Amino acid sequence: MSQREYEPAAAELEVLKVLWDHGANNVRGVMDLLHNQGRAVAYTTVQTMLNRLEQKGFVKSDRSGTAFVYQACITRERISRSRLQKLVDQLYDGAAGALALELLRTQRLNSQEIDQLHELIERLDQGKD
Repeated sequence: MSQREYEPAAAELEVLKVLWDHGANNVRGVMDLLHNQGRAVAYTTVQTMLNRLEQKGFVKSDRSGTAFVYQACITRERISRSRLQKLVDQLYDGAAGALALELLRTQRLNSQEIDQLHELIERLDQGKD
């Protein structure tokens, strides 16, 4: 099954976030990190989610040791782009600019983000992106 056929469910996304933020880990390690974030999940639940994510092609496992070690094989950016595209299509009829303007109107940016936004606008004006 290809990654294009599926979007991770909310609970699966939490597991992916752990792998993105902390790197490859076994089931117990992922469970402990989820517990540290206030998510009380059972070992078997984490194991099931990791197995499903592997079947969907979002993670891969190294089965060479005694405990399987799981690693994300899809990036946060790819999931973000996919979800944003769906949001743009569903709410803004494909007009990404409308979403960007709404975010800029309603969300507070720090000075670094504002500088990055200025640089992006400048590059776009010059046709570099």
